Amino acid sequence: MLFNEKTITLKDGRTAVLRAPRPEDAAPMVQYLKDTAAETEFIMRYPEEVTMTAEQEAAFFERLAASPFDMMIVCEVEGRVAGNCQINFGNKMKTRHRASVAIGLTKEFWNLGIGTAMFGEMIAVARAREDTRHIDLEFIEGNSRARALYEKMGFRVIAVKPDAIMLRDGSLRNEYLMRLVL
Repeated sequence: MLFNEKTITLKDGRTAVLRAPRPEDAAPMVQYLKDTAAETEFIMRYPEEVTMTAEQEAAFFERLAASPFDMMIVCEVEGRVAGNCQINFGNKMKTRHRASVAIGLTKEFWNLGIGTAMFGEMIAVARAREDTRHIDLEFIEGNSRARALYEKMGFRVIAVKPDAIMLRDGSLRNEYLMRLVL
Protein backbone atom coordinates (compact mmCIF):
# COMPACT_ATOMS: atom_id res chain seq x y z
CA MET A 1 0.00 0.00 0.00
CA LEU A 2 1.40 3.39 -0.94
CA PHE A 3 1.17 6.58 1.06
CA ASN A 4 0.30 9.82 -0.74
CA GLU A 5 3.10 12.33 -0.20
CA LYS A 6 2.53 15.22 2.21
CA THR A 7 4.70 18.14 3.28
CA ILE A 8 4.66 19.24 6.91
CA THR A 9 6.26 22.14 8.75
CA LEU A 10 8.42 21.17 11.70
CA LYS A 11 8.49 23.01 15.02
CA ASP A 12 11.81 24.59 14.03
CA GLY A 13 10.37 25.97 10.77
CA ARG A 14 11.95 23.46 8.40
CA THR A 15 9.80 21.38 6.11
CA ALA A 16 9.64 17.61 6.01
CA VAL A 17 8.17 15.30 3.42
CA LEU A 18 6.14 12.29 4.48
CA ARG A 19 6.09 9.76 1.64
CA ALA A 20 6.25 6.15 0.61
CA PRO A 21 9.73 4.62 0.50
CA ARG A 22 11.48 4.64 -2.88
CA PRO A 23 14.11 2.25 -4.25
CA GLU A 24 16.78 4.93 -3.85
CA ASP A 25 15.97 5.05 -0.11
CA ALA A 26 17.18 1.48 0.42
CA ALA A 27 20.83 2.15 1.32
CA PRO A 28 20.07 5.30 3.37
CA MET A 29 17.31 3.37 5.18
CA VAL A 30 19.68 0.56 6.15
CA GLN A 31 22.08 3.16 7.58
CA TYR A 32 19.19 4.95 9.32
CA LEU A 33 18.14 1.66 10.97
CA LYS A 34 21.70 1.13 12.23
CA ASP A 35 21.93 4.72 13.44
CA THR A 36 18.64 4.68 15.35
CA ALA A 37 19.51 1.34 16.94
CA ALA A 38 22.78 2.85 18.18
CA GLU A 39 21.17 5.99 19.62
CA THR A 40 18.87 4.44 22.21
CA GLU A 41 18.17 1.22 24.11
CA PHE A 42 14.49 1.56 23.20
CA ILE A 43 14.78 0.19 19.66
CA MET A 44 14.10 -3.55 19.44
CA ARG A 45 17.50 -4.33 17.91
CA TYR A 46 21.15 -3.44 18.22
CA PRO A 47 23.02 -1.93 15.24
CA GLU A 48 24.84 -5.15 14.38
CA GLU A 49 21.46 -6.88 14.07
CA VAL A 50 20.60 -4.71 11.07
CA THR A 51 21.96 -7.16 8.51
CA MET A 52 19.86 -6.61 5.42
CA THR A 53 21.48 -5.32 2.26
CA ALA A 54 20.25 -2.33 0.30
CA GLU A 55 18.95 -4.77 -2.32
CA GLN A 56 16.95 -6.66 0.29
CA GLU A 57 15.57 -3.41 1.66
CA ALA A 58 14.54 -2.29 -1.85
CA ALA A 59 12.76 -5.62 -2.35
CA PHE A 60 11.01 -5.09 0.99
CA PHE A 61 9.82 -1.67 -0.21
CA GLU A 62 8.40 -3.31 -3.32
CA ARG A 63 6.50 -5.87 -1.23
CA LEU A 64 5.10 -3.09 0.94
CA ALA A 65 3.92 -1.13 -2.08
CA ALA A 66 2.15 -4.19 -3.50
CA SER A 67 0.58 -5.27 -0.20
CA PRO A 68 -2.99 -4.25 0.70
CA PHE A 69 -2.13 -4.97 4.36
CA ASP A 70 1.08 -3.02 4.97
CA MET A 71 2.22 0.57 4.57
CA MET A 72 5.36 2.52 5.42
CA ILE A 73 5.91 6.24 5.66
CA VAL A 74 9.40 7.69 5.33
CA CYS A 75 10.05 11.16 6.71
CA GLU A 76 12.64 13.08 4.72
CA VAL A 77 14.18 16.30 6.01
CA GLU A 78 16.69 18.19 3.88
CA GLY A 79 17.22 15.13 1.70
CA ARG A 80 17.88 12.77 4.65
CA VAL A 81 15.83 9.98 6.16
CA ALA A 82 14.76 11.40 9.52
CA GLY A 83 12.29 8.70 10.50
CA ASN A 84 9.85 6.08 9.41
CA CYS A 85 6.76 4.32 10.59
CA GLN A 86 4.89 1.28 9.45
CA ILE A 87 1.40 -0.08 9.90
CA ASN A 88 0.40 -3.68 9.37
CA PHE A 89 -3.22 -4.79 9.13
CA GLY A 90 -4.48 -8.25 10.00
CA ASN A 91 -5.04 -10.23 6.82
CA LYS A 92 -6.94 -13.22 8.17
CA MET A 93 -10.63 -13.38 9.00
CA LYS A 94 -9.90 -13.64 12.71
CA THR A 95 -7.41 -10.75 12.76
CA ARG A 96 -8.60 -8.32 10.11
CA HIS A 97 -9.99 -6.04 12.83
CA ARG A 98 -6.46 -5.43 14.18
CA ALA A 99 -3.52 -3.30 13.10
CA SER A 100 -0.07 -2.83 14.59
CA VAL A 101 2.18 0.17 14.22
CA ALA A 102 5.86 0.93 14.83
CA ILE A 103 7.84 4.14 14.56
CA GLY A 104 11.42 5.35 14.72
CA LEU A 105 13.19 8.70 14.47
CA THR A 106 16.82 9.69 14.36
CA LYS A 107 17.63 11.47 17.64
CA GLU A 108 18.51 14.67 15.79
CA PHE A 109 14.86 14.94 14.74
CA TRP A 110 13.19 14.21 18.08
CA ASN A 111 10.70 16.78 19.43
CA LEU A 112 10.00 18.46 16.07
CA GLY A 113 6.48 17.08 15.51
CA ILE A 114 7.44 14.29 13.12
CA GLY A 115 6.20 11.47 15.34
CA THR A 116 2.86 13.18 15.88
CA ALA A 117 2.46 13.79 12.15
CA MET A 118 3.35 10.22 11.17
CA PHE A 119 1.08 8.74 13.83
CA GLY A 120 -1.75 10.99 12.68
CA GLU A 121 -1.38 9.65 9.15
CA MET A 122 -1.25 6.02 10.29
CA ILE A 123 -4.35 6.47 12.43
CA ALA A 124 -6.19 8.11 9.51
CA VAL A 125 -5.30 5.18 7.23
CA ALA A 126 -6.55 2.72 9.87
CA ARG A 127 -9.80 4.63 10.39
CA ALA A 128 -10.44 4.60 6.65
CA ARG A 129 -10.38 0.79 6.60
CA GLU A 130 -13.82 -0.65 7.18
CA ASP A 131 -12.76 -3.63 9.31
CA THR A 132 -10.08 -2.09 11.52
CA ARG A 133 -11.21 -1.62 15.11
CA HIS A 134 -7.95 -1.00 16.96
CA ILE A 135 -4.23 -0.38 16.59
CA ASP A 136 -1.63 -1.94 18.87
CA LEU A 137 1.97 -1.02 19.56
CA GLU A 138 4.67 -2.05 22.00
CA PHE A 139 7.32 -0.05 23.82
CA ILE A 140 10.13 -0.79 26.24
CA GLU A 141 9.99 0.23 29.89
CA GLY A 142 11.66 3.58 30.50
CA ASN A 143 10.85 5.08 27.10
CA SER A 144 8.87 7.94 28.60
CA ARG A 145 9.17 10.15 25.50
CA ALA A 146 7.55 7.52 23.31
CA ARG A 147 4.91 6.71 25.90
CA ALA A 148 3.95 10.39 26.12
CA LEU A 149 3.56 10.54 22.33
CA TYR A 150 1.48 7.37 22.24
CA GLU A 151 -0.78 8.58 25.04
CA LYS A 152 -1.17 11.95 23.32
CA MET A 153 -2.35 10.06 20.23
CA GLY A 154 -4.94 8.17 22.32
CA PHE A 155 -3.16 4.86 23.01
CA ARG A 156 -3.56 3.25 26.45
CA VAL A 157 -1.56 0.50 28.15
CA ILE A 158 -3.49 -2.77 28.07
CA ALA A 159 -0.82 -5.30 29.07
CA VAL A 160 2.66 -5.69 30.46
CA LYS A 161 5.15 -8.41 29.52
CA PRO A 162 7.42 -8.61 32.56
CA ASP A 163 11.16 -8.90 31.85
CA ALA A 164 10.50 -9.24 28.11
CA ILE A 165 13.61 -7.30 27.03
CA MET A 166 17.17 -8.14 28.03
CA LEU A 167 19.77 -5.46 27.42
CA ARG A 168 23.46 -6.11 26.76
CA ASP A 169 24.32 -5.55 30.39
CA GLY A 170 21.91 -8.32 31.38
CA SER A 171 19.32 -6.00 32.88
CA LEU A 172 15.70 -6.79 32.16
CA ARG A 173 12.96 -4.40 31.15
CA ASN A 174 9.24 -4.81 30.82
CA GLU A 175 7.55 -4.43 27.47
CA TYR A 176 4.20 -2.63 27.38
CA LEU A 177 1.37 -3.25 24.94
CA MET A 178 -0.72 -0.21 24.12
CA ARG A 179 -3.93 0.02 22.12
CA LEU A 180 -5.89 2.73 20.38
CA VAL A 181 -9.55 1.83 19.93
CA LEU A 182 -10.84 3.41 16.73
